[in-house]
Amino acid sequence: MAACFSQPIPLKPKTSPKSTSFYTLKVTCSSATNQSQSAKQHLLSLISDQDRGLKTQNDPEKRATIIQAIYAMAEQGKGTVTTGNSLSATWRLLWTTEKEQLFIIEKAPLFGTKAGDVLQVIDVEKKTLNNVITFPPDRVFFVRSNIEIASSQRVNFRFTSAVLRGKSWEIPLPPFGQG
Repeated sequence: MAACFSQPIPLKPKTSPKSTSFYTLKVTCSSATNQSQSAKQHLLSLISDQDRGLKTQNDPEKRATIIQAIYAMAEQGKGTVTTGNSLSATWRLLWTTEKEQLFIIEKAPLFGTKAGDVLQVIDVEKKTLNNVITFPPDRVFFVRSNIEIASSQRVNFRFTSAVLRGKSWEIPLPPFGQG
């Protein structure tokens, strides 16, 4: 099972020109909220220098520490619904153990490019999940999948199509995988 940690991409700029943040977080003061924020900040600090998981591949100790932090964060969220409409967003990949994604990110320079953003676009209502790996300035690897809500905290997916697309060309690829 691959472990991933993502965050939503902000869509609306704040009105303050001094701010680099694109959205405002409303935080309520409670022990559970503080513990959850602390667990999130700990995880973010652990993955901040791991190049989306590329460095972690060769460091089993660091990988285990990160996965332990993911489980600790999941424990904080036990009992909450994470598969509702708030899951519908464009999410930027921050860290993963998913071998195929890491391979594409790592090997992109062999094709004269580098990997840009790695995104997941999830629409709970339409039951779709799209994985997108960008290769600036104008190439993209795009994988479509269908999703099914399995529980209040689990989504199952099945890939339905894949394509490697450039500015004026497109190569369809066979989709494979589910999870």
